[in-house]
Amino acid sequence: MNKDSNRATSVKIMLLTGIAMIAFAANSILCRMSLGNDLIDAASFTTIRLVSGALCLLAIVILREKRWRPGRPNWLSILSLYAYMACFSFAYQSLSAGTGALLLFGLVQLTMIAVAVIRGERLPASSWIGMALAVGGMVYLVMPGIEAPDPAYSALMALAGVSWGAYSLLGIGKSDPTTSTASNFLYAVPLAALGSIIESDNIFLSGQGALLAVVSGAIASGMGYAIWYRALKSIRASSAAVVQLSVPALATIGGVVFLAEPLTSRIVTATALTIGGIYIALKRPTRHG
Repeated sequence: MNKDSNRATSVKIMLLTGIAMIAFAANSILCRMSLGNDLIDAASFTTIRLVSGALCLLAIVILREKRWRPGRPNWLSILSLYAYMACFSFAYQSLSAGTGALLLFGLVQLTMIAVAVIRGERLPASSWIGMALAVGGMVYLVMPGIEAPDPAYSALMALAGVSWGAYSLLGIGKSDPTTSTASNFLYAVPLAALGSIIESDNIFLSGQGALLAVVSGAIASGMGYAIWYRALKSIRASSAAVVQLSVPALATIGGVVFLAEPLTSRIVTATALTIGGIYIALKRPTRHG
């Protein structure tokens, strides 16, 4: 009975983790689908995504706790969240789904590893080699050439990755990350509204574009984060970091299937180098004896 129970729990955790990774990859596909087809502008996509995500997360918290009390705003977390959301949207005006996801998650992990080093964590030689491979993969991805993504939009996605890495680091140790994320989403809405006002001359949206933004915010972001935080209670931090490396590959496949994006040799090579390098960097040597 105990073995069956443990097996059922393991399957549930694996299922939750898989759903969360698909949701994260879906954000890239939904955003690129909206902006690449000129269905909505980037500022409006960001605002609708934040509003719908906030409403979804608040509903989850209220259904679970029967109440919700907004905590004191942590403006560094809120600014990091908004910077991620805004840069993500504007970058996908040009980048393919897979390229954007690779830059995003590559920079997220490298940011978190870099902060660990700055704080005094000593890394084995294999970690340094892994980071060098990962950085090399991303440099190769954006190197000038026929297949190279636009450098300005690549820089925006890199900033999105650093911002999400910072947001993740600021959230470490939170007793209830779903509640704190709901609050941060809500507090970030005025920033998104301000962004839309600044971009008012460029605002345009269709019903389809708005719907895709709602799906990205409520389902891929709000429900995706809630599911991910549920899974995180049962897996190690190192495993959580490694499993997120599946997202760029999932986004690339989704881009090919749903958006007819070409699968170039450059993105395949860059993905292999970056994901492989970060895996090596995160992997800790096994101690024997």
